[in-house]
Amino acid sequence: MTHLTRRTLVLSAAALPLAACGGGINSDGGARIDARVDNAIQFMYSEVPGTQQLAQDAAGMLVMPLVTEAGFGFGGAYGRGALRIGGTTVDYYSATSGSFGFQIGAQQYAHTLFFMTQDALANFRASPGWSAGAGVRYAVTTEAGDIGVDTTTLIDPVIAVVYGQAGLIVGATLEGTRYTRILP
Repeated sequence: MTHLTRRTLVLSAAALPLAACGGGINSDGGARIDARVDNAIQFMYSEVPGTQQLAQDAAGMLVMPLVTEAGFGFGGAYGRGALRIGGTTVDYYSATSGSFGFQIGAQQYAHTLFFMTQDALANFRASPGWSAGAGVRYAVTTEAGDIGVDTTTLIDPVIAVVYGQAGLIVGATLEGTRYTRILP
């Protein structure tokens, strides 16, 4: 008869989430992220007019096809996505954030960061962990249904578009979100 110790139970329980990540060598993690990114881009183009023009004008774009956020006093969010330059994936990233305050609920959303200058893109790629902050301009849908891309918007170094929101927390902000390069 096998004797189950507390240490064996704890180590087994800790190994299960790691095994479920599926990010090992020869995994299809990159292909899955790329497929989700492709779907998110098509959804964004169809639901948020003006984003195709942003994509054409951008030096690169980071697409996070699914970010899950939950909170009950303390909150957190996590998602994985891909950095695309010229329509090609060059790196994979995770997005994480934490919060504290009056909050309860959960939501999922997608977002894309458009790097409008080569300098903004280079700074993002050179950073070991880039955080979204005051330098990010949010493009919001106007009454006409367009995101209102104009010459003042296009000079902003980073433009964020949040779309596909579903859940019980109102609004989504990327303030304080940290982006880190990952292996898929």
